[in-house]
Amino acid sequence: MDELLAKAMQGVDPDAPGAFWQVFLNLMRLVPWAALFWWSLLFVAVGALLGWWRGRLAEGVAWAVVLGPIGWIVVLARPRVARPPPLPPRAGRHGGGV
Repeated sequence: MDELLAKAMQGVDPDAPGAFWQVFLNLMRLVPWAALFWWSLLFVAVGALLGWWRGRLAEGVAWAVVLGPIGWIVVLARPRVARPPPLPPRAGRHGGGV
């Protein structure tokens, strides 16, 4: 914990008016942003695939964006979209009869 605190406080004067923002920026520099981006992209792709499989593509993407892999469980827990049976073919072009 002391090492993290030392990295956060590196080059910061605690009495300066902008000390909070400097500590905040130092902490944000420690976050592995590229890895987070690629993992998020993977979560959304799997969510889209599961949503497409369940007939809920947009919902699968939305849940994956909001909850990550937990969103996959939400999509899988929801029932499939029921599709109505196809309509019978029409008898004639004008519907027949007068």
